[in-house]
Amino acid sequence: MEIATIKALGDRISENISKVIIGKSEVIDLVLTALLAGGHLLLEDVPGTGKTVLAKSLARSLGVDFKRVQFTPDLLPSDLTGINYYNQKLSDFTFRKGPVFTSVLLADEINRATPRTQSSLLECMEEKQLTVDGTTYKLAEPYFVIATQNPIETQGTFPLPEAQLDRFLIKTSIGYPLTEEATAILKRFISSNPFETLESVCTHSELVEAMESVKGVFISNELIDYIITLVEKTRNAEATAVGVSPRGSLAMLRAAQAYAAIKGRAFVVPEDIKKLAFFVFGHRIIMRDDYRIGRATGENVITDILNEVPVPTEKWDN
Repeated sequence: MEIATIKALGDRISENISKVIIGKSEVIDLVLTALLAGGHLLLEDVPGTGKTVLAKSLARSLGVDFKRVQFTPDLLPSDLTGINYYNQKLSDFTFRKGPVFTSVLLADEINRATPRTQSSLLECMEEKQLTVDGTTYKLAEPYFVIATQNPIETQGTFPLPEAQLDRFLIKTSIGYPLTEEATAILKRFISSNPFETLESVCTHSELVEAMESVKGVFISNELIDYIITLVEKTRNAEATAVGVSPRGSLAMLRAAQAYAAIKGRAFVVPEDIKKLAFFVFGHRIIMRDDYRIGRATGENVITDILNEVPVPTEKWDN
């Protein structure tokens, strides 16, 4: 698929979602980046900002299978994966598939489920497959998990462990709308809900082809070295206990390629990496306890590193 076609596809999806989600084009770009890069998305924000609506609007725009699971403390792993039950008619065990068997899975308030239930998603997210009672089942292609969590309600929640956070390619938030955007939202929803009339603007084959094509977006050796330098700086920073993993390096590579494609470029530029660094690296950095007390965050570390490391420039032969 040509880059121009990928950009046109991304523009169609973005415009369609914007019929429901107003004024959040940057967030929608990040959602599309995670999708086309073959990763997963974590949305962390206060209640009522449109996290669930955004996920549902994306799924409807893509025209793919969609399932939503409300995570609660009593949710069991089998409630997600499915179970083998004894079928009396067949006199044998039959596997009943759980909601993870879909193309877009919305894991709503994922941090309200127990660590055991949270971990049942690890194999699905990383290997796009699921093993139940020794039998492995392939999941749909594409397979995209959008998880949401509320950062302010900590009572009765189970924070995602580092291994789980590392499975999310991008972490971002929607945030409150600007005054004019809030006004537009009220006016648009006065008489009807625009989500109810939202239609698909993408075929399954187009989506799969676009996801495969973005892997061909060119990234120079200088930019690969730039990514590695940034990653190593996160590991050696004074404020960090654990820096970005090799999985995080690969996540940045794939995200930069996808982001460049939806912006209409067949090549990655340094600004793509700098733009994505906060969303790809931020949740992968674990701060030292003495720096947490001072409210230092992974984003602070990334800001310092981006200011410190020189941006690579293209070398021209004389």
